[in-house]
Amino acid sequence: MDEDVGKVAQATPVLISLELFMQSLIDHACKETRSRNAKRMSVSHLKKTIMTTEQFDFLKDVVANIPDPVEPTEGDGGTSSTAPPQPKKRKGRRKNNDEEDYEPPVGTS
Repeated sequence: MDEDVGKVAQATPVLISLELFMQSLIDHACKETRSRNAKRMSVSHLKKTIMTTEQFDFLKDVVANIPDPVEPTEGDGGTSSTAPPQPKKRKGRRKNNDEEDYEPPVGTS
């Protein structure tokens, strides 16, 4: 039999454990994100996941300084009191006075 079969580097079990941990955290946070009908996962989703899942209790100190998201209450119809910021509209480019008087040279190709 080949003696090298089954041998793995020392770091391999640690990396596999890290991958499984991260997958579990992201899966739980993804459920939280979907429950809020959000399109993007945010820090608040991760914080809520960590604070509500017993498996991640050891991370509570890490997320303690992250501000809690403002959740809509039932009394205000599901909307928050502050309206979301509207995207800024771009202004059209103003012509420079030099551009208005510019005429291309004749006969150049």
